[in-house]
Amino acid sequence: MIEMGIKMNNKMRFKFSICLLKFLHNHKIIIILSLFILILSNFLIVFSKDSTDQIKNNLIAIYVENDNGEFQLSNEKKFPTDGYLLDLEKSSCSNAGILQQDMESKKIRLKVSSNDRCSLYFKKELPPSLKTLYSLNLKVNNNQINNFSTPATTDETSNGLFSMEDNYGTSYYFRGATENNYVRFAGFYWRIIRINGNGSLRIIYDGTKAHTNGTNDLSRFIARGNPYNMSYENDAKYVGWMYGGANGAASTSKTQARTNTTSSNIKSKVEEWYKTNILDKGYGSYIDDVIFCNDRTTASSANTWWTNDTARGFGSNPTAFGGFSRFKTKDNSWNTDPKPELICKEKIDSFTVSDATNGNAALTYPVGLITADEASLGGAVGGTGNTNYYLYKGLFYWTMTPRAFTDSSTAHMLIVGNTGTINQYNVSAQDGGTAPVINLTKEYAQTLKGNGTINNPFTT
Repeated sequence: MIEMGIKMNNKMRFKFSICLLKFLHNHKIIIILSLFILILSNFLIVFSKDSTDQIKNNLIAIYVENDNGEFQLSNEKKFPTDGYLLDLEKSSCSNAGILQQDMESKKIRLKVSSNDRCSLYFKKELPPSLKTLYSLNLKVNNNQINNFSTPATTDETSNGLFSMEDNYGTSYYFRGATENNYVRFAGFYWRIIRINGNGSLRIIYDGTKAHTNGTNDLSRFIARGNPYNMSYENDAKYVGWMYGGANGAASTSKTQARTNTTSSNIKSKVEEWYKTNILDKGYGSYIDDVIFCNDRTTASSANTWWTNDTARGFGSNPTAFGGFSRFKTKDNSWNTDPKPELICKEKIDSFTVSDATNGNAALTYPVGLITADEASLGGAVGGTGNTNYYLYKGLFYWTMTPRAFTDSSTAHMLIVGNTGTINQYNVSAQDGGTAPVINLTKEYAQTLKGNGTINNPFTT
């Protein structure tokens, strides 16, 4: 046996003691820190909806809703991305763990123990228009309309609203003699035209009292006798909700005609009414900045939409505008197969207040008029009367849809006629009615109560 000894003097003993104390002290910190992390991990786990972190199968099972509305176990090791929400009613953890989701950030918070097991169910997130539709207890009609040649004289949306794409997504519209689209807002009665693709509610003025379908009553307008554009009609630019150059000054190009610097007479009138009756009374925060379409598109070449069409869109050049192509034929007859649409094709014609992404940001106030396309979807047909549907008011009223600058040097708009038909009139006509259109925000629309009938209108 060989023995080895180490003799330590006082100095060496002191150094050894210091090293030993440091070792024990550091390990104590590590032990305490480890215990703290373990306790914390048993208390709260936070995941982001777009996290790419792998999710362990022994902790969380993920089920994702498919197109048939069924939940399937996902093989993906991460949470679903945009378009899904955590179904808090269906999701659960085995040891009563707490599940939460922040609706703004979409972050998921799990308050669980280390031995907990959770099943998370992700449902498809509804588009905003469907959220508004369901909040109003309305239904979707799965039988889409492809033919708009016949007036809608009965309630064609009694089994649900029809749909069509607009600039924001899927829009849902009422059609015919509907009796469940009444709204009371700001002390007035309105009728819902459609739910916009962004979830806001597009409504048209209908008076200080509710009117049944088929009622011929001047009180369904804010005014009678407002021409679309006073005595100015001898230039193609005067079909504009706004246009370039001063009144009386000839436009020199299509671009200049659509510069949107001068307001039409009808725009000024509805804005005055809006400021007095909506904004100044404190209702402005409930109004959304959604596109009002003043379709001034022209054909790609002359004689395409109309035999006399120059397709130039300014000055004294005879021009057929976009509405003409959808509701008239080349020989100027009413189209027996009209093609209404809700997508505003050009940004310059998409009137908004401050939204420069979807629109032109040219408006002062978020108010406008119905379009001929919306009237068609509602049940109107060119040249054929309809006194039964909800948009009939007994007096012709303006739409925002240009028809043409004619070969007789007159600017013409499409209108909703005295008998409920889609018709046409020169912009200086002074015997028509004015029915403003506004858009209630989706947040406000989704708080409305009632069932939309004349005796129980949607309201807060």
